[in-house]
Amino acid sequence: MPKFQGVDYLDLDGLLSADERLVRTTIREFVDDRVLPVIEKHNRAGTFPMDLVPAMAELGLFGSTLPAQYGGAEMNSVAYGLVMQELERGDSGIRSFASVQSGLVMYPIFRYGSREQKDLWLPALARGEKIGCFGLTEPDFGSNPGGMITRAEKTSGGYLLNGAKMWITNGSIADIAVVWAKLDGSVRGFLVEKGTAGFSAPEMKGKHSLRASVTSELIFDDVHLPEANILPGGEGLKLPLSCLSQARYGIAWGAIGAAMACYDAALNYAKSRIQFDRPIAAFQLTQAKLVHMVTEITKAQLLCLQLGRLKDSGKARFQQISLAKRNNVFHALEIAREARGILGANGILDEYPVMRHAANLESVITYEGTHEMHTLIVGEDITGIPAFT
Repeated sequence: MPKFQGVDYLDLDGLLSADERLVRTTIREFVDDRVLPVIEKHNRAGTFPMDLVPAMAELGLFGSTLPAQYGGAEMNSVAYGLVMQELERGDSGIRSFASVQSGLVMYPIFRYGSREQKDLWLPALARGEKIGCFGLTEPDFGSNPGGMITRAEKTSGGYLLNGAKMWITNGSIADIAVVWAKLDGSVRGFLVEKGTAGFSAPEMKGKHSLRASVTSELIFDDVHLPEANILPGGEGLKLPLSCLSQARYGIAWGAIGAAMACYDAALNYAKSRIQFDRPIAAFQLTQAKLVHMVTEITKAQLLCLQLGRLKDSGKARFQQISLAKRNNVFHALEIAREARGILGANGILDEYPVMRHAANLESVITYEGTHEMHTLIVGEDITGIPAFT
């Protein structure tokens, strides 16, 4: 396949700073050189390419927006979004790894952790020497995290943790888990280290989606945690939800990358595939599909760019992030399916990235808030009427 040249129908590059374009180009080259040559092998095997972690850390992809004193690259939100876009152009599993490490592990430690917790964990996580995971979803509570069963009890000198979490990215390979549990009826965050007695993280097998990503359960059976392992910066469900806003923002950008990969593959294939003595790109129905793809990609790009600018100015609201996640993933999945149709039978082969992205996006449209839940979040925001029950 030809080298990826980007999808920029409205000259969005002209709206980016030189630094933002440099970040985008650097990560695009990393994906071309390091991710794409190996990702199909890992997708087939159901493994994550751990050898990429040091290179990702060196590029500043973990804790990208955090201060340099904690190992962060101090990127702005748009540059961070472009990182997520390019990583997911490679694979949703690669973007998920960086998104969890940054938005769901380093962010809560930075925002809600003690100075000692920040000094201990953030630099090591930024260097990729330690890997983290985020435990909120439970076997019986996904869209309703407030119903969580996992409990912490105060004991002499610490806490006793019992319960389980499910669908946890990086769980089995993580050195540290940011776990949310109810303590005296209020949601609190805890740091649970790998190897702690009573803590296990079995990997979930048999996935047809996100195969190049580690997905696990977290099980807590009378896990004793010292006092120093509670996040002291607040309590309530608003804490983990603030972390999810960080991750959802990255997903909104990442979905653009998956959509671009599918559109690019379909466009190149349509121009080279000959049927009835002409390339299938010459047929009206094929052109209509390609035009729909590039239109939705362009709209998603504009949406995310404005959202990033709002985020950098401190004006972005979580409902706006829900709008972006909802829209962009929905249309990315739609584009993946249309691209598969253009490729015909060849679309199911891993010679092309389309079917892998389509399968991955079936998970992305569900995790970090389902499409339906984000619909209700935006619906409540514009009407003032909650419709969750």
